[in-house]
Amino acid sequence: MKRVVTGGVSHETSTFTPVPTTLEAFEERFLVRGDEMLKIFEKTNSTIGGFIDGAKKHGFELIPAILAEANTGAPTSRQTFDDIVGELLDSIEQAGTIDGVLLELHGSMCVGDLDDPNDGIADAEGYLLEKIRKRVGSEVPILAELDIHSNVTELMIENADVLLGRRSYPEVDMAERARDCADILVRIWNEGIKPTMALHQIPMVWGMNQVTAHSPMKEAIAELRRIESNPGVICGSIATCYFLADVPDMGASVYVVTDNDRASAQRYADELGEWCYARKEDWHFHMPTTKDALALAEAAGKFPVIFADMRDNTGGGSPGDSTGTLQTFVDAGVRPACVLNITDPETVNQCHAAGVGATIALNVGGKSTPLQGEPVAMTAKVVAISDGRFRYAGPMYTGLENCLGPSAHIESNGIHVILTTLREQPFDTAFALSLKLDPRAMKYIGVKSAAHFRAGFEEWAGAIYVVSEPSVHDLGNLPYKRLKRALYPLDNT
Repeated sequence: MKRVVTGGVSHETSTFTPVPTTLEAFEERFLVRGDEMLKIFEKTNSTIGGFIDGAKKHGFELIPAILAEANTGAPTSRQTFDDIVGELLDSIEQAGTIDGVLLELHGSMCVGDLDDPNDGIADAEGYLLEKIRKRVGSEVPILAELDIHSNVTELMIENADVLLGRRSYPEVDMAERARDCADILVRIWNEGIKPTMALHQIPMVWGMNQVTAHSPMKEAIAELRRIESNPGVICGSIATCYFLADVPDMGASVYVVTDNDRASAQRYADELGEWCYARKEDWHFHMPTTKDALALAEAAGKFPVIFADMRDNTGGGSPGDSTGTLQTFVDAGVRPACVLNITDPETVNQCHAAGVGATIALNVGGKSTPLQGEPVAMTAKVVAISDGRFRYAGPMYTGLENCLGPSAHIESNGIHVILTTLREQPFDTAFALSLKLDPRAMKYIGVKSAAHFRAGFEEWAGAIYVVSEPSVHDLGNLPYKRLKRALYPLDNT
C-alpha cells in the first residue's frame, strides 16, 4: 500500500494589521497532530477532509503529521514558525519510506521581521516546500492545495510537483481541490505522468470583483478551464493575490501544470495571464459607504439587504471591531437590523456578567485602534450568551466545528449585534442561530466579510452591497515599500 504524509501550515499574513499571530492564534484555530487531524476533518468540506476522501477512494495510507492554521493576522514569529516547521519535518522523517506528500498551504504567509534578513521570511510557503523537498528527495511527489488569494513565487513552483489553487470565491471547493490533488498523485504513480509547472506573475493587484459565480470572474474561470482542456495540461490555477502583504512577490498570477512539457506550461500560463491583465480594470469596482448604500437600498426596495464591510473582513486580517456600519444603522434608526460579527471581548465580558435578560449600557466595538472608528454607545438587552462553540452548516466548512470564544447577542431598538471574543467572518447563519438570532428575519444585515458570506447568505438575500468603512485595511493608503515591480492600480512605480 502506498504511504502519503499529510499536514500543512496555513496562514494568510497581513503586514498592515495590528492583530498578532501568536502560537495561541494557531491553537485557537487549528493546531492538530496525528490521528486527531483525521477525526476532526473527516467528512468535512476542508482540504484535509478532501485528502481523506482521496485516500479512501484510491486505497493509499494517509499518515497525518501536523496541521497549523491561524486566522489572518500579522506575521507569525520566527520561533513559532520554526517550531511548527520542525515538527512537520520530524514527522516526515519518522514516517519512514513514503510515496507522496499532500499539503494544505495558503500561499501568502510571511514570517518574522521582514526588515531583518536573519529573521524575516517573505515567502514562507516557498521556504517550507524547499525544506520538505530536501527532506524527501527529488523522487517523492509533493502536492499542495493553495488558497485563491495567493502570492505565488518561483521558489514555490521549483519545489512542488503540483500546486493547485481553489477556483471558487467564496471558496467552497476546498475538499474538491484536495481530491483533485489526490487524483493527480495517483496518476503520477500509475500512469507515470511527470508534472511540470510554470508561473506567470501578472503585474497587477486583483481587486475584489472576483466572485466566481458572477461576471466577469465567471469568464476568467471559463478561460482557465479552456486552458486546462488542451492536450498535456494536467491542471491550472488563477491566484488573485493577497494585496495586504507588503512582500516582493505580492500580485496576481497564473500557474499551469503540464505532463513533462515546460515550454507548453509557460506558454499556457502566459496566455492566461495576459488574458487576465488585458481586463485589469474589470477586477475593480467602487465601494460606497454604508450610508450611501443604504440610500440606494431604500430606493431599490429589495429586502433583506446585506451590507458587506469588506475593509473590516476578519478573514483578511482586520480586527473585526470597526463601527461604521453599526453607527450608520443606529443613526438611521433602521429595524429590524443586525451586524455580524463584532469582535469585542470587553463587551462580551460585560454581557456575560450581566446575564441573559439584563439591559445594560455598552460601548460597542472600536477598541483595537482609532482607525476602526469610535465605539458605539448602546443601551442594549442581552438576548443570549454562549461559549462560542458551533458547527458550520453552510457550503463552506460543512460539518466542521469551531469556537469563537465567549460570545453574546445584544439588541437595542430593533438593532441586533453578535459579539465575539475571537475573530471570524460569518460564513453561514449557524453561529448567529446558536445565539438565537436568525438573520433571515432581519431587513437590514451588516456583515464583516468580503465575499465568503455569500456562500450562506446570497441565496436568500434581496440585495447585496459591498461597502467601505474606516479600517486598518485601505488599499489606497497602504504604505508598500517591498514590492519588486509596478502593479496596477498601485502608484508604486
